[in-house]
Amino acid sequence: MLRRIFLCLVVAAGVGFAIFWWLTAPPTASAVTAPAYTPNLANGLTTFNAAGCSSCHAVPGQPDRLRLGGGLAIPSPFGTFYAPNISPDPADGIGRWSEAEFVNAVTKGVSPAGYHYFPAFPYPSYQHAKVDDIRDLFAYLKTLAPVSGKVRDHDVPFPFNIRRNVGIWKWLFVEPRPFVPDATRSGQWNRGAYLVNSLGHCAECHSPRNFLGGIITAKRFAGGPNPEGEGWVPNITQKGLGEWSVRDIAYFLETGQMPDGDSAGGAMARVIRNISQLSADDRAAIAEYLKSLPPVDGPPRPRKAAKAGGEP
Repeated sequence: MLRRIFLCLVVAAGVGFAIFWWLTAPPTASAVTAPAYTPNLANGLTTFNAAGCSSCHAVPGQPDRLRLGGGLAIPSPFGTFYAPNISPDPADGIGRWSEAEFVNAVTKGVSPAGYHYFPAFPYPSYQHAKVDDIRDLFAYLKTLAPVSGKVRDHDVPFPFNIRRNVGIWKWLFVEPRPFVPDATRSGQWNRGAYLVNSLGHCAECHSPRNFLGGIITAKRFAGGPNPEGEGWVPNITQKGLGEWSVRDIAYFLETGQMPDGDSAGGAMARVIRNISQLSADDRAAIAEYLKSLPPVDGPPRPRKAAKAGGEP
């Protein structure tokens, strides 16, 4: 009898491990097929600015936002992540990557070596971007100066440091689907929706998360605790921006100046440095989309954060 129970437990453990291994396997890399494609470097620059690449990947403590040697510390409830070198350096950056490897990294969160990237890299949003935009971004990055220097390893404790577990996280929280325009909306609104929900990855910071680090869908864009541990990320639905006009939002995205005379600080100041480089039309599109978001109540805000905070 005990032998049968033992055998059943062994079989159950084997089946459970097989299911775990299947669920956590990185997605199969898909080659980019379009040999006649000619990269659009101007669009690559637009994609670079919209995606906020320099906000995380520029070397900290120096003024050149195109020096993409990485190293920025990104605190989170799961440990501290360090943005990698994405300069064209062949040893320490992405200089030896193929276009397909880059596209798979950005849209699937899979490294050229075949392991999962941690979702501190906002591929859950980038996956909705157009492949041609990502290809143009890759071509643009290759025009920048290589920066030597390896970035230190992430400081993430067990069990969060097991990359295989990220496969379960992706299965729970990542929806691999392209952006689909809303035919009932204007072209400008759809452009704003695309930028906000894919390249701009606004929801990654402006949404509260559950205990596993997944965005709480019902409170998307409703703000919440700053994952870096200090302050409060504001609500950017009409619950938080109801008194802002489309023009106010567009002006803020260009200058960082709020209608009340205050200005953006912290991580948002870095974001503004990128978005301000977009065309006025793109900033207006983002503003129009944000103004259309229905009001959503965010999580309860601590009194201290409420006093110290402000809108974006």
